[in-house]
Amino acid sequence: MASSARSPSFVSINPCTDAILVEVADPEQIRALSHYSRDPRASSIPIKTARKFATSGGTAEEVIALGPDIILASSFLQPSTRQAFANLDFDVATFGIASDVDSSFAQIRQIAALAGHAERGETLIEDIKAALGTNGAGANRMTLSAVLWQPGQIVPGEGVLIAQLMERAGFESQSNALGLEQADHLSLEQVLASPPQVLLVAGDARGQAHPALGNLDGTHIASFDPGLLYCAGPSIIRAMERLNAIHDGAMQALEAKPAHGGQAV
Repeated sequence: MASSARSPSFVSINPCTDAILVEVADPEQIRALSHYSRDPRASSIPIKTARKFATSGGTAEEVIALGPDIILASSFLQPSTRQAFANLDFDVATFGIASDVDSSFAQIRQIAALAGHAERGETLIEDIKAALGTNGAGANRMTLSAVLWQPGQIVPGEGVLIAQLMERAGFESQSNALGLEQADHLSLEQVLASPPQVLLVAGDARGQAHPALGNLDGTHIASFDPGLLYCAGPSIIRAMERLNAIHDGAMQALEAKPAHGGQAV
């Protein structure tokens, strides 16, 4: 559907593009966000923000009824849905998973340009750069071994964005040292046998809440929001804030040398 001279309207059916869109578009340009935006387990934006906008389930029927100028979708958009949009001449912009910071910046610039607010994209990029540079890993920051225990007791590999953010915050991957790769399962027994200095728990599996974890001397245990694991854009800012806070807390706990067990925060 061709855009008019006015600012284009959008429907986002991708939780990661939701987060960028609300930062660079005017509210009246947003016809709907993805239904994930109101699910605390999947949203890439604060729920309070998500509730300001309509949502859709992402079906072709719902999106077409909203009549946007541009649809923001995942590169994994189902072929049948993509074809339905094409048959009615809707413009669809698809985005893959940003595997690094530069890829995220490219996506921000593309969405901001589509919205007609390129300058807002540059402002968001500068905010992200500031977050990446604040208390980042460097010569003055001690590197701590860490495991990010994701939902399902899996771990991230080296090539994903969250692993790169952890490194910037001063963490060295214990799971990589154990020979584990992207989405490999990490058992409770492996954690107990080779405990890291910091254990970031982002899941709620039985093993991830086992009482034995509290007996790990020298291991700092911290919760990590699963909503910060998969999207880039402004989620990078929130992820870095949390990672830096965890690193600071771990340093304080390790310096205090508690007599028993890890400390959950």
